[in-house]
Amino acid sequence: MLLEPSVPDTPQPLGRGDLLRWLYLGRLTLVTGILAGALLRWFQAGQDVTLIATIVFLSALVLTSASFWWSHLLAREPGGNFLYAQVILDTLLVTAIVHITGGPESNFAPVYILVISAGALLLPLPGGVLVGALASMVYFADLVWGFDTDLSPAIGFQIGLFTLVALITGFLGDRLRRAGLALGVVESELRQLRLDTGDILENLATGVMTVDSGGRLMYANSAAEALLGFVQSGWLGRPVVEEIDRFAPGMGTLLQRSIAERAPVDRFRAVTDADPPVALGISTAVLDRGDGVPPSVTAIFQDITDLERLEALNRRAARLEAVAELSASLAHEIRNPLASIRSAVEQITRSGLTRDDREILERLVIAESDRLSRLLSEFLDYSALRLTTRERVDLSSVVRDAVTLVRQHPDARGVEIECTGIDDPLAVVGDSDLLHRALLNMLLNAVHYAGLDGRVHVRLRDERHRPHPRGTPIERAVSLAVSDSGPGVDDATAQRIFDPFFTTREGGSGLGLAVVYRAVEAHSGAIFVDRSRFGGAEFVMYLPIDNETEGELDA
Repeated sequence: MLLEPSVPDTPQPLGRGDLLRWLYLGRLTLVTGILAGALLRWFQAGQDVTLIATIVFLSALVLTSASFWWSHLLAREPGGNFLYAQVILDTLLVTAIVHITGGPESNFAPVYILVISAGALLLPLPGGVLVGALASMVYFADLVWGFDTDLSPAIGFQIGLFTLVALITGFLGDRLRRAGLALGVVESELRQLRLDTGDILENLATGVMTVDSGGRLMYANSAAEALLGFVQSGWLGRPVVEEIDRFAPGMGTLLQRSIAERAPVDRFRAVTDADPPVALGISTAVLDRGDGVPPSVTAIFQDITDLERLEALNRRAARLEAVAELSASLAHEIRNPLASIRSAVEQITRSGLTRDDREILERLVIAESDRLSRLLSEFLDYSALRLTTRERVDLSSVVRDAVTLVRQHPDARGVEIECTGIDDPLAVVGDSDLLHRALLNMLLNAVHYAGLDGRVHVRLRDERHRPHPRGTPIERAVSLAVSDSGPGVDDATAQRIFDPFFTTREGGSGLGLAVVYRAVEAHSGAIFVDRSRFGGAEFVMYLPIDNETEGELDA
């Protein structure tokens, strides 16, 4: 059932049928008054005047009744000839009234202006002008032939006034008629659009509900009624926020918050108090009408229960796949040293080996054992990586310490490391040791690929007043970018660059950038890789700022 807020009726412009109805009423009122006046003043008016008034009344009564029967009782669309006949009839009636009430001395001559105005409203522009000309001609002819009156300045002024009124009212009537046609088209399109919109909203599986600033229900579609589980018609125009909060805890509060803050909410999750419970994904849109009018808020929500279950299954499958891939990679990394150790041991157990060969094989066993130990230690460190402490961390200080340490590393010889944005404190909440480890791995990776005479640039920036990175829920963040002048990263490599044991560097374990990814993930951040302005790779880390840290930054 489609529920809509009640809208007060707005005045509509008069249509042609309404104008004709007023024309009939005015005509009968005028001739009735003239007949009554003639009858009351029988002796002063004379029988001829009374007879003419009676004929005029009866003629007007018969013709008006016939016209009303045609245009209103039969509901026929009045054509051009019908409208011209009505205006001409009124012109002749007014002329007869002016004649029997004294001609040049009559007080009814201004009634011609009403007839001319009616013609301008009912007829097109040329027709309205012709009615004005006709009224002027019959008025002048009646004065000349009926009363033998010469053209005086007063009569000339009246005829000129009739002509001017005909031109002005004809022009205004034409503009009004065009505006009425345009308004009719717009109204028809608006009505059709409203019907189409109503049909679309009613057939949506997504719930749409609007409440005003006082929490009163203004609109709800059928899907909203089904998802919220109560009859909407009984709540239309009544406060509904508390009822919504009882059925879907948090949803009513969300609507109130959107109105109070005049800010929409992109993502919100609520679970209904139903059997079985239904998870709702909710977003809001605030309609601020301005001019001091309180805003209203529209909630758009849908059942995401199945979607969440599917996402949980996908995450479980992804975890199992990741475990399988990680196990395969680890087995591959272990297999090679074990194979070397086994081959060396087999040769050592054989007789006939020289002392030098035995020493070489023994050194090989020790080296491969050390390699296995380092590999397993790194893997255990990677697996055990957790956010153990949460404290205020000056990220600028962490960057400075890591850059200082990397500059002393043998791989950084001949590499120019530049830094920007690290002079002023920039705080986040997290584990300083974990952040230092992640940044150290990023820098070592950058200096390795930059190579001799290469360049590495480190940039720290406050991103709170910039659009948050797309594809992440981070709204207020700081960014840490490390770019190099190396060969860059192709699309295929970029897809796997953070995977454990994936490396394009000879002798690398493939766990350095994987540790970076785990550290950023532990801080609820995000990291992306792209092409740098030096032509190489650029790794950009985004870390969120919580409310407490943001207050410290603003201070």
